[in-house]
Amino acid sequence: MDEIRMFVNGQAMSGGSLADALDGATFVGSAITAPQYRFYAVRGEFPGLFPVRNDGRRVPGELYSMPYAMLRDRLLPREPAELELTVIELDDGSGSLCMRMRAEAINARGVVDISDAGGWRAYLRRGSSR
Repeated sequence: MDEIRMFVNGQAMSGGSLADALDGATFVGSAITAPQYRFYAVRGEFPGLFPVRNDGRRVPGELYSMPYAMLRDRLLPREPAELELTVIELDDGSGSLCMRMRAEAINARGVVDISDAGGWRAYLRRGSSR
């Protein structure tokens, strides 16, 4: 069976509301993107990466190995419409599949740049401590 690598940085990470979609996937380890992305929160519900040429940041997340069928049947159907599947670069120079913000969603109401928050979990902790 063919396996793919999937970088997750939001609700599909362990403990998140979509983590059950990765039940049975192999946790490869913590990972971080190359410094060429901005990171956004959408209505405070989920995050999204967006590639940029300048002023990018490294974004932490988790890397999983899984069968294509798991991605197709369990994870992708639960992803928000503001996100799409792409290939990203990790800080070690390797690539991975990942969800990213659609260009037309960047300027939508409720989208906030959280690139300097330190990742999705740090953003949620900071928000819940207010």
